[in-house]
Amino acid sequence: MGLDYKSLSEAAPGLIYCSITGYGSEGPYATRPGYDVIAASLGGLINITGPKDGEPCKVGVAVTDMATGLYAHGAIMAALLQRFKTNRGQWIQCNLLSTQVASLVNIASNYLNAGKEASRWGTAHESIVPYEAFPTKDGFISVGAGSDVQFLALLKMMNLTNLEKDPKFRTNIDRVKHRVELINILRDNFKTKTSDDWSEIFRDAPFPNGRINTIGQVFDDPHIKHIKLVKEMIQPSIGKVKVVGPPVSYSYADNSVRSPPPILGQHTNEVLKNVLKIYQL
Repeated sequence: MGLDYKSLSEAAPGLIYCSITGYGSEGPYATRPGYDVIAASLGGLINITGPKDGEPCKVGVAVTDMATGLYAHGAIMAALLQRFKTNRGQWIQCNLLSTQVASLVNIASNYLNAGKEASRWGTAHESIVPYEAFPTKDGFISVGAGSDVQFLALLKMMNLTNLEKDPKFRTNIDRVKHRVELINILRDNFKTKTSDDWSEIFRDAPFPNGRINTIGQVFDDPHIKHIKLVKEMIQPSIGKVKVVGPPVSYSYADNSVRSPPPILGQHTNEVLKNVLKIYQL
């Protein structure tokens, strides 16, 4: 169609052109169709996601797609800054598989430098105990005690101070060695109260914790309401619609929701007539 970077850059040398593909423009997989779940499969994410003794699981949202878009966004911003210095545009290539492999971060580093193969841990952490989701009387709550001080605070708030001097749980190294015993004790205690009960008990806790919310509970969360993350606006063809606003704020720049999501073809005539100066359907 003559819309490739080489053709367009000849007419506009300052053009910044971003391509997002499944596997990039070269290599054995270059011509394959790319989907989030396939890139997550080939890139190892699905193999390390799911219950410890269960099957591999995909993540609940298309995180590889999302991360690729965020990488593209950062790359475009960097290219714009570079163009201010060089007056030259460039071709940016982002792809799902490379994004997924780069997103393995510490998992990749462990394998590349120590030959350590990763495994599934459910919500648990391989080298920190306790650091996982625990069933409550009516749901689940995630708790992480990343230091010995945090662990002692957890025991105090759960009225389990009898474990403080147990040499099996004195340090994180000890707790990792005796993971099963400790986690079973904690699970039994977490089941005695509701998620709301524990959230209240842990309100001012020095360790991270959070109830595992349903989507409904997410948008009913007092913090989400306080920061006004959900925005309401009028879509002319539908009426009131709600959207999640930008998660980033600036000290003086405006980063607000400017318009509702368009319906299919809503701006076709406007673009053809006013932007491309072609014609009006």
